[in-house]
Amino acid sequence: MNTDLPIVYSPEVRAALDAGRAVVALESTIITHGMPWPSNVETAKKVEQAVRDAGGVPATIALLDGKIRVGLDEDTLLWLGQARSVLKVSRADLGFALASGAAGSTTVAATMICAHLAGIDVFATGGIGGVHRGVEHTMDISADLTEFVQTPVTVVCAGAKALLDLPRTLEYLETMGVPVVGYGTDQFPAFWSRSSGLTLPLRANGAADIASMIAMRGRLGLAGGVVVANPVPAAHEIPREEMESLILQGVADATREGVSGKSVTPYLLGRMLELTGGRSLATNIELVLNNARVATEIAFALRSLSR
Repeated sequence: MNTDLPIVYSPEVRAALDAGRAVVALESTIITHGMPWPSNVETAKKVEQAVRDAGGVPATIALLDGKIRVGLDEDTLLWLGQARSVLKVSRADLGFALASGAAGSTTVAATMICAHLAGIDVFATGGIGGVHRGVEHTMDISADLTEFVQTPVTVVCAGAKALLDLPRTLEYLETMGVPVVGYGTDQFPAFWSRSSGLTLPLRANGAADIASMIAMRGRLGLAGGVVVANPVPAAHEIPREEMESLILQGVADATREGVSGKSVTPYLLGRMLELTGGRSLATNIELVLNNARVATEIAFALRSLSR
């Protein structure tokens, strides 16, 4: 690892990496922009515990005082959960946030970059960003998608957020040569729902299969990361037809209120929370926990291959 990098590891994460244990990266945007207080911090702790229960070590990542913090203590989680001036950081503003010393939470793209710099290969999140609805007018495409082309981190997610244009998101990933692998499914998940109605070209039925594919990509010299699309457990999903009608309402509300850019996703997540009477949040929590467990299994399988 490059010791000149502005990275500060928690003692737990540092010890795990030195010992070659399975470490799973976790983002911090879900704390600052993805969920309301206090569910955000409660969920962050549950996700970290899910990784530990599966035998791994969680590494929640955030930017504080000009440093990439890899592994956060409870006081920092509590502070992030209530702070109001935290930057939502992606590739474009990562350097600025670190140079200025601003507090920043990491999106999927920024977490991938930081995880790779920190020597962590697997990352669990809720849903990745993608091509936004109305892209023909806004050209709004998440930097998450291009990050998969260049950063070799495997991301376990429940597909892309259903607020997005899922057919175009999947097409974009295919065009850019990013493997999207269904975990025990042939369907692209739609975040709160187990299927978007879109068929995936690749399927794996276990962590060992994913790890073998990642290892082979490395042997072939193929750049970039892997999307592991892991559907929300059936007991916790909200049917796609129900969510779609609410999403259309939320998108119309956002347009009417002039919400744009990085503010769109947090706004729509908030509207879904209101329109579903809290069900969307409960499902969001369950899918993140499920992704954390699968990511830990993949991290273990990768460690086994490297021995």
